[in-house]
Amino acid sequence: MIPKNSKDLSAELLTSNWNDLTKNIKDNFSGERQEALLDLYTKMQDQIMMAPASGIEHFHNSFIGGYVSHVLNVMKCAEQLYNMWRQMGAYMDNYTREELMFVALNHDLGKVGDIDNEYYIPNPSEWHRKNQGKIYTNNPDITHMSVPHRSLWLLQEFGIKVSQNEMIGILTHDGVYDGSNDTYLKSYLPERSLRANLPIVMHHADHMASRIEFENWKYRKSSKPKNDKSKLFDELFGDK
Repeated sequence: MIPKNSKDLSAELLTSNWNDLTKNIKDNFSGERQEALLDLYTKMQDQIMMAPASGIEHFHNSFIGGYVSHVLNVMKCAEQLYNMWRQMGAYMDNYTREELMFVALNHDLGKVGDIDNEYYIPNPSEWHRKNQGKIYTNNPDITHMSVPHRSLWLLQEFGIKVSQNEMIGILTHDGVYDGSNDTYLKSYLPERSLRANLPIVMHHADHMASRIEFENWKYRKSSKPKNDKSKLFDELFGDK
């Protein structure tokens, strides 16, 4: 079962998810890389801990703390898929498990914003929140760039080196849903095809986690009162 996906977020759940995230960093990385990642995540803790994973409720984890919940889910899916691919005889010698877990940890890092601005802000329109499920909107004050590019920019801002496998994994984690990935995923020349299956495993992990998060929302929503709201959202932002 996908863990850490809550219907009513609480301070306890936010703290528990954050502790799990930092534990994952300590368990999967070591030395200077671990220190640099902990520095990034500690300095941006407030933004990361509170960020949603998407702006629209029927996408996935569009609630306060949804980003961390999603990352934990993707890391778990990635680990299990990595083991399954290896057990099925896939060639895994041209990348490391650490590289895969690094991509899983940081694939959506750009969704937390930059050093000074959040990426998602509460949608001021109650009509759009209620009728279209657009709980959050993009922050107009943030410099425009794609989420993967902002992820890589944030990592370099904190002096965290990224391998070629990790860079391609972060850039292509949305698979063919993102047309900018065509240059990596739709090449018909053997020398231009993916050298490793890391991007495929990563995309499957992200897609799996996102789909299960959507199903958790869909079937939980159908059993809830029609006017039920996120208690934490209303507590922090009020009824816009």
